[in-house]
Amino acid sequence: MKQRQDPEKSTERKKKILIVDDHAVVREGLTTVINQHPDLTVCGQVDSGAKAMAAVASLKPDAVIVDISLEGRSGLDLIKDLKAQHPHLPTLALSMHDETLYAERALRAGAHGYVMKKESTKDMVAALRRVLDGSFHVSDRMAGRIMQQFAKQERVTARSPVELLSDRELEVFQFIGQGVGTRQIAEKLHLSIKTVSCYRQNIKTKLNLKNASELVSHAIHWAKSDQAD
Repeated sequence: MKQRQDPEKSTERKKKILIVDDHAVVREGLTTVINQHPDLTVCGQVDSGAKAMAAVASLKPDAVIVDISLEGRSGLDLIKDLKAQHPHLPTLALSMHDETLYAERALRAGAHGYVMKKESTKDMVAALRRVLDGSFHVSDRMAGRIMQQFAKQERVTARSPVELLSDRELEVFQFIGQGVGTRQIAEKLHLSIKTVSCYRQNIKTKLNLKNASELVSHAIHWAKSDQAD
């Protein structure tokens, strides 16, 4: 008599995905999309870097989707922490920001891919599958830029001076553009006011801005154009 095969044993284990985003609507939307695929399942949702590290330890996901713009500790910092503590865990950076400015930073931090939130859910799932398979994912435009840089063995000429800012300087610049004051920036990033003031000075120097008023005006203008991209 032919033995009946156990369907649970014949089915490959679903890949577990952890979502890190500080917007509940985004988390729920991604969860709905991912859970529609028979080989994928969302094992957890968290809204901060600290919760993410704890969730990775307890849930042991196969991949993590990280929003770049988290409250408090940034998504880039979280990606760096995940790379250091879980070097074989693939991460997919998700962001509303222009990939020209953030994708390379995310890859340097340790991400395996970068997807903009305006992309289709089909593209997002395709990117997720690529990082799960051990590959890397960026858009064709960004891949061409990276290859150009590799071929020349030098940094591609910055599209704008903002690209010259360090990750932390860019984070401070982004807060300034949102109208956040120095003290509040210090609190959000867990830095001293003096340190934030130093970052502000560095930003002014790199962007060739004369004073605080020019810095705020430039930051606000950049923030509006970045969101419009």
